[in-house]
Amino acid sequence: MGDTWENWSGSLRFSPERTERPENENALSDLVCRAAEGRRTIRPAGTGHSSSPLLATRDTLVSLDAFRGIESYDPAKREATLWAGTTLGEAGGLLLGLGLAMPNLGDVDVQSVAGALATGTHGSGKRLPVLSAMIAGGRMVTASGEITEFSLEEDPDLTRAAQVSLGALGICTALTLRLLPAYRLHRREWCTTADRCLAHLDDLVDRHRNFDFYWYPRSDRVKLRTMDPPGGAPESIPYARLVEERTGWSSEVIAKVRTLRFDEMEYAIPAEAGPECFEAVRRRIRERHRKHVAWRVLYRTVAPDDAYLSTAHSRATVTISLHQNATLPFWGFFHDIEPIFQEYGGRPHWAKKHTMTADDLEPLYPRWGRFLAVRRRMDPDGLFLNPYLQRLLGEEGA
Repeated sequence: MGDTWENWSGSLRFSPERTERPENENALSDLVCRAAEGRRTIRPAGTGHSSSPLLATRDTLVSLDAFRGIESYDPAKREATLWAGTTLGEAGGLLLGLGLAMPNLGDVDVQSVAGALATGTHGSGKRLPVLSAMIAGGRMVTASGEITEFSLEEDPDLTRAAQVSLGALGICTALTLRLLPAYRLHRREWCTTADRCLAHLDDLVDRHRNFDFYWYPRSDRVKLRTMDPPGGAPESIPYARLVEERTGWSSEVIAKVRTLRFDEMEYAIPAEAGPECFEAVRRRIRERHRKHVAWRVLYRTVAPDDAYLSTAHSRATVTISLHQNATLPFWGFFHDIEPIFQEYGGRPHWAKKHTMTADDLEPLYPRWGRFLAVRRRMDPDGLFLNPYLQRLLGEEGA
């Protein structure tokens, strides 16, 4: 066995037989062919921010750290092709230099582009979809070792599957993203009570380009976060106190630096059920968990999209995230809240803690069968599947 690999929060550890760091696509293709010949599985690693076992393997782990930067860009189409190992933060700075920007970012930007998009990472905003909706095409090394190009124009079926692929179709080496002209945002954070926030929730969601809130269980107060084009929103929120604000390029103000480490469970709920689900979670935490859980609960909104395994596939979505300090027990808390999410038709975030498997997930995804058909076409022998993915996708026989 090789060195032990550990994720950001410390809750996921495993020891792959070998960790490979190919320098280019041809070297990666050779690695894939050797793994196939030796009947070993192979999994790609991002930056380790995920806390689900998607990449855990006892065989070959592949780092794409050498695949960084912008390969090419088309200013007329507002598209750029990024190497898969580029982090979201690096991409933001590089794209800004070209006068371009991603439509949105998540709460942090330390993830690799390929890892974040393959797991359905998202930000917040009623009119803003998951980040993988940017994908217009890309390249991947398939189970045969072939370097395969894909695009919405040439193969929409493969591309819709690849947009949130879980790394189960092949190893993406480059992604072509549809972008916006670089833009600035005025970010503001406000404090208020949970009841005042909920009373005005629809207006807050509708009024702001980006809106979310954190609820703090012990105080029952919330922090509202709003982001809008400068001059494009009201100067004040009458029922909330402004505590922080800054204006800058989107890539500089959407994400924040997080130094405290935590584990997380997040479910995506139909938007119309979001407030009711949050209230049920709020009641349960206050009744049973306030003494042991001081970490906040995050409420965000996401626009619908058509990626086969997007947690916002075909429905306007609210996401609700639980957090617990990485040094404290979390499963008892998560297990107690998870059935509430599931009662409201929740889909779990692929990169975060959850307990659902294929039998639970298939009814939640209208294009589940299409995704599996593409996966079997691209990787008939299950080269890119670990035991966790086999259970998750119902592919134990692969």
